[in-house]
Amino acid sequence: MTGALLLSGCGLLSGSDVTLKLVAADYGDSEANSSKPYWEDLAHRFEAANPSIKVKVDVVAWTDIDKHVADLIKSGDTPDLVQTGGFADQVAAGRLYPAADVLSMETQANLSENFTHAGQVLGTQYGIPWVASSRVFFYNKTIFQKAGITQPPATWSELRQDADKIKAKVPGVIPYGLPLGSEEAQAESMMWAMSGGGSLSDDVGNYTIDSPQNVATFTWLHTNLIETHDTYADPGTVNRKTAFGDFAAGKVAMLNGHPSLLGAATAANVDFGTAPLPRKDGVARTGTLGVADWMMAFKANGHKTEIKKFLTMVYAKDSQLAFDEKYNLLPVTEDTLAEMSGNGKHADLKQFLDALPNANFYPLGDPAWEQISAKIKAEIGKAATGDAAAVLGGLQDAAAAETKKVR
Repeated sequence: MTGALLLSGCGLLSGSDVTLKLVAADYGDSEANSSKPYWEDLAHRFEAANPSIKVKVDVVAWTDIDKHVADLIKSGDTPDLVQTGGFADQVAAGRLYPAADVLSMETQANLSENFTHAGQVLGTQYGIPWVASSRVFFYNKTIFQKAGITQPPATWSELRQDADKIKAKVPGVIPYGLPLGSEEAQAESMMWAMSGGGSLSDDVGNYTIDSPQNVATFTWLHTNLIETHDTYADPGTVNRKTAFGDFAAGKVAMLNGHPSLLGAATAANVDFGTAPLPRKDGVARTGTLGVADWMMAFKANGHKTEIKKFLTMVYAKDSQLAFDEKYNLLPVTEDTLAEMSGNGKHADLKQFLDALPNANFYPLGDPAWEQISAKIKAEIGKAATGDAAAVLGGLQDAAAAETKKVR
């Protein structure tokens, strides 16, 4: 890979009449709120300021974008820029410019430090953060009032006590929504692992899925939420979308959520509050889960100079603010974070914005993460309903095998 990266190209194809090809994920769920108008407007403004550079915009649904990009590369039509959910596999294939090659010094300095670190592979940043999300604890104030609960739980024992009160006093409501289904089990698992003093991997990238802390966490979930009927009967079959929908419908009293739940709960007239994630008794307050989507710059066409010019506009505050506000997402640049935190328009995002600087991320720089994440999504729900040590041990072995393939 090092040899491939040295052949990074020096903008030899740069000059007049260059066309940059951008492939971007669509954050909208209908034509009315598609991301395409955002990118087309930005491209037109850039072209007006840089007449010798054209930008071809290709906005693709999340379900299709990874295959679409793979097909383009295979056919020899490699994009210059791709905005999607990951980057490590493209780094392993030697296809990307380091971020420092395609970002101005001002843009680099403006990126939030924890995202810069999360975008690194072997100490070099390749993933350029695009948007972010963090997780906080949501609770239904009306249900809490009926159950005689005056404040959100700060520890697991308080969570268990509150769940029992809700079960006893508010029949028909699921006290805690635990989604460990295949949609996003890796996120719920990582939040619980962190709040139990563990994690899915350590600071140097070694997987710690079956650590004693994680085994204890999933054993606690089994004993204190599942066996006591304080959550879904089989969380491994419940997806995040279902749990969020149940919360918005008043059927779930508590869960971990991200900013998109704000709009759904508000639209459903749910009186809700947010708080930091409850932690295991005796464990110091830990950071929350941070999730980011990424921009990648490809070397194939040699358009390094033009890419840098375009990304300077892409990461300007007005461009970032327009996208983040359109989709109620969290910013990855310091000036946009300061604007959204201080302009008074985003009071509902305060808890998420406050959590962002201390967020912890998946091991995104590991080329094996996508395969390991898929295995976690499929299997980890069984750790809460069965033998936690055996299930987590199997996932640890699978992670070691996948890691060995790419190293």
